[in-house]
Amino acid sequence: MKYNYNRLWKMLIDKGMTKTEMRKQTGISTNVLAKMGKNEPVSMDSLAKICVALDCMLDDIVEISPIKKSEVDVK
Repeated sequence: MKYNYNRLWKMLIDKGMTKTEMRKQTGISTNVLAKMGKNEPVSMDSLAKICVALDCMLDDIVEISPIKKSEVDVK
C-alpha cells in the first residue's frame, strides 16, 4: 500500500496551522509526525486523534492506494 498525507498538509495550510501545532493539539508523537512526513503508515489511533482534533474524516487527511505491479522491485 502507498500512503499519501498531502491532504492533511493542505488542510493545515488552509487552517493556518503548523505541523507542530497540530501535533501538540492531537497528542501524537514526533515519531508519528516524522513517519507521516515520509508517507509511511501510522496507527489508526493516531489518525483518529487527528480527525477528532481537526473535525474531519479519515479520507480528508490520507490517501491510501495499492502498489502497482510495475512499481514493485522484481529480483
